[in-house]
Amino acid sequence: MSARVIRWFTLLAALFSSGQGYALPPLQLFVEITPPGGVLKVPPGRYAGPVVVERPITIEGGGQAILDGEGQGTVLSVLADGVIVRGLQIVNSGNSHDQVDAGILVAADNTLIENNRIEQTLFGIHLKKANDNTIRNNTISSMGDIPSLRGEGVRMWYSEGNLVEGNHISTVRDLVISNSAENQFIGNTISDSRIAMEFVFSPYNLVQGNRVEDNSTGVVVIYSDELEILDNRFAHLRSISGSAVSIKGSSKAVISENLFLHCAIGLVANAPIHPEHVFRLQGNRFVYNDVAMYFYGEKGGHVIHDNQFEGNFTDVLVSASSSALHNDWLGNYWDNYRGFDRDRDGFGDEPYNMYIYSDRLWMDRPLTRFFRGSPGLEVYDFVERLAPFSPPELILTDPRPRIP
Repeated sequence: MSARVIRWFTLLAALFSSGQGYALPPLQLFVEITPPGGVLKVPPGRYAGPVVVERPITIEGGGQAILDGEGQGTVLSVLADGVIVRGLQIVNSGNSHDQVDAGILVAADNTLIENNRIEQTLFGIHLKKANDNTIRNNTISSMGDIPSLRGEGVRMWYSEGNLVEGNHISTVRDLVISNSAENQFIGNTISDSRIAMEFVFSPYNLVQGNRVEDNSTGVVVIYSDELEILDNRFAHLRSISGSAVSIKGSSKAVISENLFLHCAIGLVANAPIHPEHVFRLQGNRFVYNDVAMYFYGEKGGHVIHDNQFEGNFTDVLVSASSSALHNDWLGNYWDNYRGFDRDRDGFGDEPYNMYIYSDRLWMDRPLTRFFRGSPGLEVYDFVERLAPFSPPELILTDPRPRIP
């Protein structure tokens, strides 16, 4: 007798044995009697987990079937290729970080997980050595009030070629992508969490068309080369230690056509491992940020063209040992440019030069950031610009600034 048949009879006996029946009908029972390639249309109601899917079937919840993990482990585990899970509400996983208790575990390839609602689970969707899967239009939240004690909304480990699209993710800890290449994150909304996306040793990923709002930090890139971050909206990321995009030890990133709105820091760029592997920043808009761009350990060489800087407290800052002077600045719009466009070609007649005055105080002594905008510091900055005690430091030159 096969293990599947034995498990079927065990579940059936547990369901109907006197005094030991399930409080809820186990969905595993329905899964066991669904043949490979079959469609399980779950009737409306509440069902007990956990569930393990070990052959290619389709599970249709219709938006009215609730799978309850009853606080134990992972609620639904997909272990077979080609499975479809659609329209379920998945709740009440275990609460073990060590065991990665999740709403859905995907340890298979070519699956489709869509239109599910995953809530009151520690981790949302966990992809473990899972390739070429589609995670689409799911609503995901974690449990707990303290962000650092929640689980990841999406946790991806050694997984490639996956599409994560159109999901609404909120009140989770992070989205973590570890040792996972060539995945796409398109059109997701991530809010009220700690880090929207964290890439660790995960090259060649695409982040496009996402809305990242009201988190502590946006996208963090660590030792992950050749990422493309395109056409995203980063807004209201106000944590003093956070930023919309932060890149460390990574090369050849393309950051284009993004909106950075009302963030503590728009972009933090650390020098890439290989100096010839530069970043390309083009067509981005930085609006009403405390600091639009901050360069740490800067070596220069990055291509920074056709960006807009409007209403920021400070457009560009560098660390004590850095300078942004050796980057390729061209055609950017600076709202504090004071030059003219006499030939009306859309570009200023004189280069835009940025100097550091009182900014150096709070760049070197972060605690003094508290006094930015105060009358005392404004007077000091005015005096520095009017009659500097020493020549101010030039940190960048844009030879052809754009005129609106």
